[in-house]
Amino acid sequence: MNNFEWTQLLNPEFYITLSVGGFQIGLFIVLFIVFAETGLFAGFFLPGDSLLFLAGIYSRDLVENVASIPNDFINVFLLATAVAVMGVLGNMTGYWFGAKSGYYLFKKEDTFWFKKKYLLQSKDFFEKYGGKAIIYARFLPIFRTFAPIVAGIVSMDRKKFMFYNILSSFLWSFILIFAGHYLYGIFLKQGIDLKKHIEYIIIIIVIISTFPVLVKLFKKTPKEQI
Repeated sequence: MNNFEWTQLLNPEFYITLSVGGFQIGLFIVLFIVFAETGLFAGFFLPGDSLLFLAGIYSRDLVENVASIPNDFINVFLLATAVAVMGVLGNMTGYWFGAKSGYYLFKKEDTFWFKKKYLLQSKDFFEKYGGKAIIYARFLPIFRTFAPIVAGIVSMDRKKFMFYNILSSFLWSFILIFAGHYLYGIFLKQGIDLKKHIEYIIIIIVIISTFPVLVKLFKKTPKEQI
């Protein structure tokens, strides 16, 4: 067994290929991370988009540890559905948490696990886009974690929240997992094994997913520039 290095925690492939006692638990780790990142405010630092993309690449390895499914499409479909369901449950948990402890969160001091500035930024983001913020936030790190919490804090209509919650979760899951799976197949036919270029894939996805967040953080209005 290879020596553990803390830097591995930043690599989504580490979670996907993780095994305990020879038993692959990658699928369960992926599902837990999706739930934590969308339902627990402590999950904002966990990999999200890159994790799902890589899950698509490793879809057969992940699913076959639970069930043997020869049909490739059904294999990926079931994985994407399971991830989407966990995303829905995660957002529901975040909404409930926000509804029950909104006042406490705004008064809470910063810790390693909680940064109030992220909550405030998500609140501004939510007020700007309304219900659609649930969909937009699903594809944005940090906002993905805090948007459902803010929805609960501002008492967003539950039926409206659930509609955007389910829609966003399935879009996020299916787009990234199917993209990872089928792009892997396309590149493999060209003699390029994406599994050997995981580092570059992670960097590209992180840049793409965080760029909108960085723009929002550093963009200043004319009044602020004066």
